[in-house]
Amino acid sequence: MGRVVYFDCPSGASGDMILGALVDVGVEVGALRGELEKLGVAGWTLTAREVRRGVFRATKVDVEVDRGAHHEHRRLSDITAILGASGLAPAVVAMATRIFTRLAEAEARVHGSTVDQVQFHEVGAVDAIVDVTGAVVGLHLLGAEAVHVSALPIGGGFVDGAHGRIPLPGPGTAELLRGFPVIDTGVRAELVTPTGAAILTTLATGAGRMPAMTVERVGYGAGTADLPETPNVLRCFVGEVAGAAAVETVAQVETTIDDMSPQLYEPLMDRLFEAGALDVFLTPVIMKRSRPGTVLTALCPPDRVNDLSRVLFEESPTIGVRWSEVARTRLPREMVTLATAYGAVPFKVSRLGGRVITVTPEFAEVARIAREKALPVREVLDQARADGRRQLGV
Repeated sequence: MGRVVYFDCPSGASGDMILGALVDVGVEVGALRGELEKLGVAGWTLTAREVRRGVFRATKVDVEVDRGAHHEHRRLSDITAILGASGLAPAVVAMATRIFTRLAEAEARVHGSTVDQVQFHEVGAVDAIVDVTGAVVGLHLLGAEAVHVSALPIGGGFVDGAHGRIPLPGPGTAELLRGFPVIDTGVRAELVTPTGAAILTTLATGAGRMPAMTVERVGYGAGTADLPETPNVLRCFVGEVAGAAAVETVAQVETTIDDMSPQLYEPLMDRLFEAGALDVFLTPVIMKRSRPGTVLTALCPPDRVNDLSRVLFEESPTIGVRWSEVARTRLPREMVTLATAYGAVPFKVSRLGGRVITVTPEFAEVARIAREKALPVREVLDQARADGRRQLGV
């Protein structure tokens, strides 16, 4: 079994919301504060209190920074030095460093500079150091082996800043969300902050729907604002997932065809997938009177047999469909967005007993990158796969 944390973000995400959800789900504030003090960064306090957001009780974590103290701007190298010199666990240091690196890369791209030139304003930097490191520490204290995140609502509208009026999500946040599933819920406000985006998109080993898991605890982290249309909370589910391959029953639907134009197979297969097929494939066969034919096989959940049969009767000349139930063993599979030499790319990742077995970049994205960069598809595929395997330690 493996410990999994799933962040459900109906109202967005920020650093304090993530910390609040982790505290609400069981991370002790004293233990969290004690670990953060190992950073050796002065001028901050962390408190937690219970609040209400709509009909939800939630935990609000506040990171207060002493704005009267003397502060200097810090670069990425300064922050990584702080992390490296701390007494935090190596795994915590490595992940927090990775999050800050992605933050700096996003800012550099947006402003047309380099990672080394990006400066974090000290007040914001202290807040971000505590938020980012606190999130990683909290997951470490929970014993999380994997983090999954729902699609993130991007929000909308405009905000007035030092550089004038800018659209939401802000440019830094938008850059961090590249390659990650997002939705528009219609709320005109900043729902995902740069820190929240950096934390969740970097930590996520799976994005989208909640994985199959046995839920043990649920926590709620509160945002600062009261949104008029939805409770401003982030939910955190903690549970266990089976590490072994799952055995399940599927239906195998088949028909044999010898009198259909090859051009009609593509729309037929498209309709089968729309009707609930899990997989569709064609097998060439020799039929009676030595006629060449094709066996069309579709796998689907047992309750979709009638739907697939109807499609076969409507879209092909067949007058008979056979089906049977079969057992199959399937490794747990998740979609993971990883950084590669060509930018963020979604990967299919499967595990066995908690160990990563396959790391496969989405081919459609690989083909798109190859076209845009005028590179051989095989070269982009090999590089992306190597980058993904290296990040996951395979």
